[in-house]
Amino acid sequence: MIFPMIIETIRGHIKTSGKTRYRISKDTGIDEAVLCRIIQGKTCTVETADILLEYFGLKPAAKRKNKVSRKG
Repeated sequence: MIFPMIIETIRGHIKTSGKTRYRISKDTGIDEAVLCRIIQGKTCTVETADILLEYFGLKPAAKRKNKVSRKG
């Protein structure tokens, strides 16, 4: 499952991009119905999210490893 924060980010970009769902669909190859479901608050596949993140010029933050500091 995709993290809700990523979906929210994608949803926000779809809504504020100034592009229609039709245009985004044609540019990305993602079906308009999938874009509609994302806007309605539903989720999508990881592959779809990756395509949309790239389309909007975004990339997910790399997962950071917790470093344990050992003293003496």
